[in-house]
Amino acid sequence: MQFQNKSTIEEIKDRFDNDVERFSNIETGQTATIDAPLAMELITKAAFASTKNINRVLDIGCGAGNNTIKLLQYVSSFDCDLIDLSLPMLEKAKERISEINKGNINIHHGDFRNINLPEESYDVILAAAVLHHLRDDKDWETAFGKIFNLTAPGGSVWITDLVSHESDSIQSLMWSRYGDYLTNLGGEAYRDNVYNYIEKEDSPRPVTYQIDLLKKVGFKHVELLHKNSCFAAFGAIK
Repeated sequence: MQFQNKSTIEEIKDRFDNDVERFSNIETGQTATIDAPLAMELITKAAFASTKNINRVLDIGCGAGNNTIKLLQYVSSFDCDLIDLSLPMLEKAKERISEINKGNINIHHGDFRNINLPEESYDVILAAAVLHHLRDDKDWETAFGKIFNLTAPGGSVWITDLVSHESDSIQSLMWSRYGDYLTNLGGEAYRDNVYNYIEKEDSPRPVTYQIDLLKKVGFKHVELLHKNSCFAAFGAIK
């Protein structure tokens, strides 16, 4: 895969700076994502079910805070660290989360890969619709290794994301199904717009690749919660 023509971090930040309200509806999630509400429910319920004590949470690419807010439906309060490239997203997330959470809320504006965070400190790590911005194998391995190092013993990481497929024929089939979903949602122009920004911004990997990588960096147990077309929900327990 060639990455030189993909969006820069600054370009991705600029797009999300101007799209805060679309990511602030917990009932719909991001509508361009198939099964977004279900995926959000599954990863947060899995975090609650698999993690004995949830005292500190890290939300990578938190957007407007939907996934942390969803987790607070199952855990009454916890300290949380929120990371996003977009400062308007972070400010919106902190505002929304602070209305229902009594724990400390820390925001980190910038690229997750470059932010210093305490190792083995997070009982739950959430990463929703963010890791598809990673690029080459080294980038993926470094990011997943950092996630493992940040996870507390007995803690867990839960991911929802756009994924690709290992074979060209299945990729074509699933991409076509996704195109039908987008067309039904907003018409052909909407489909083409989503296709265009995915082509420009994203470099997703197969869910099989990511599950293998979670094992490679050290997680003991991995779980595939859901997959529909080009989207998956999955995670791992340390």
